[in-house]
Amino acid sequence: MNTVCQAANCPNRGECFNRGTATFLIMGPVCSRNCTFCDIQGGKPHPLDPTEPQRVGLMAAELKLKHVVVTSVTRDDLPDGGADHFARTVAEIRRAIPSATVELLTPDFRGSTEAPDIIIAAAPDVFNHNVETVPRLYKIVRPGADYQRSLALLDYIGRTSGIPTKSGLMVGLGETPEELQAVFEDLARIGVVMLTIGQYLRPSMKHQPVFRYVTPEEFDVFGKAAEAAGIKRVFSAPLVRSSYMAEAL
Repeated sequence: MNTVCQAANCPNRGECFNRGTATFLIMGPVCSRNCTFCDIQGGKPHPLDPTEPQRVGLMAAELKLKHVVVTSVTRDDLPDGGADHFARTVAEIRRAIPSATVELLTPDFRGSTEAPDIIIAAAPDVFNHNVETVPRLYKIVRPGADYQRSLALLDYIGRTSGIPTKSGLMVGLGETPEELQAVFEDLARIGVVMLTIGQYLRPSMKHQPVFRYVTPEEFDVFGKAAEAAGIKRVFSAPLVRSSYMAEAL
């Protein structure tokens, strides 16, 4: 089994594991995109393993998890972006450990019109999709992604299903406070109820450089601004990552 906690070198993994939370990384360890901030390997993805959903469920039960987060590499090679694989994983987790809540942290499915409805039918307790950064930096930080596409996915799932929606942002990439404020307002407008804000840390010298290190005081300001914009729950601190305190929604 793969966890994004380990694959992305998350600094909070010990804390989350101790609280009964883990984030499984499904559909293989290789991503079809090459985002300049991410430590997950890019390249040609592996074929899907049909036994993986069941194994995730059994592992979640063995670990006695209370809140299970399921994310994936981006699979632009699949017609539905892997949405059906996500849905089958939700079903297997609920079969193996009915008491656990399930959160999906998905890619953008490259704008697929089929994928969001598959996710809605799976009925996760929380739907998470990270916008990651401000629109101006997408071409540098998230080549292959599109800010409006990400907003549209969050909007459609929240508005159509009533499933609570969540997103995440990195700071320290060169964004301005005004640009962040605009993102807070966009997310609040489409009904996102939970937001994580953390410091971007460069995984290696091959990745996007850190533009600056944001002070803890500034993180407090960002968190309050996001709440004032209308987002219900905001976790904003240097080492916050997208699954930090995931069970607290």
